[in-house]
Amino acid sequence: MKLFLSLHTVRKKILTASKAVGVCLVVSYGISNKLPFSEDVRFAVWILFVALLACITDRLLKHFISDPVSEICEAAKRIAVLDFSKPCHITSRDEFGSLSDSLAKMSENLQQTLASLEEANIQLAQDVQRKQKLLNERKELADHLSHEMKTPLGVIRAYAEGLQEEPDERKKRTYADIIIAETERMSSIITVLLDLSALEHGAAPLLAERFDFVELLETVAGRLLIDLDDTDSLFTLHYELPEHPVYVCADKHRMEQALSNLIVNAKKNVRTHGRIRLSLTEHDNILQASVFNEGNPIPQETLSKIWEPFYRDKNAKYSGSGLGLAIVAQIFSMQQIAYGVNNTPDGVEFFCSMPII
Repeated sequence: MKLFLSLHTVRKKILTASKAVGVCLVVSYGISNKLPFSEDVRFAVWILFVALLACITDRLLKHFISDPVSEICEAAKRIAVLDFSKPCHITSRDEFGSLSDSLAKMSENLQQTLASLEEANIQLAQDVQRKQKLLNERKELADHLSHEMKTPLGVIRAYAEGLQEEPDERKKRTYADIIIAETERMSSIITVLLDLSALEHGAAPLLAERFDFVELLETVAGRLLIDLDDTDSLFTLHYELPEHPVYVCADKHRMEQALSNLIVNAKKNVRTHGRIRLSLTEHDNILQASVFNEGNPIPQETLSKIWEPFYRDKNAKYSGSGLGLAIVAQIFSMQQIAYGVNNTPDGVEFFCSMPII
């Protein structure tokens, strides 16, 4: 056992091999001298034995010394260029085996460190990208607010100055009403913009619940289109709804907001004495809702832009904040609800679709 343990170092292996070779040489020389041959033949036999012993010794040294050193050198070169595809495998219980284990552990630690560093770099790049995006959004928001507030602030200032100098009480009341209306308009824009920003940045989480979409659409339409009871209504309303409840799972409050914006948009864009059609259809367990208004089509080149904040058609017959459809798009996108808009031969149709629960 002590002899076995003594061979667990390279130094001991070399010393033991050297002693064994020396003993073999002495013993073989003595044996060769006792062979019943001439001196020249005995010497030739001994030389052959020495050559064979040298070959065996060379093979043993190659196996125990040269091969492990070469494998360790190759492994070190691979690690130096960060190639961890082929680890070093030396199982001997000596310094080479210990060095192989150390290289393997170093390789594993380097891999983990590089993986952590790469993950940290990716996270840093994402953080930088998010920060840059946030800065761009803030700049865009400031630009939009500056543009949107310029007109009402100018109107308020002009009428406030006129209010100070106008002696006519009736005109003063008119000026005051205009100032109040412009103030309310500014307040509405800011409120809607803050709501959109909260949705975009996750500050207003959605709460999904199961509800009857037919009932919701009827409620929203009834509230917004109540003026249709007047005989002088400038448009007609058509319903194409199922006669039974259709349940979906979504944020009911936000879906009500989205439907309200779509119906208000249809009401503003319907042509005089035109039609507004609200329809719900079921197909393959999918509910498709659409809001159609008879009127002028949306120019093809601007179809994709209508969902952008503050986008407004220059030819529109009404003025708005340009945020209604942007909020609709954000609400639908956050709930993975497919949506879109199509021009039809006689008008424009907005639609969305979601699974029936």
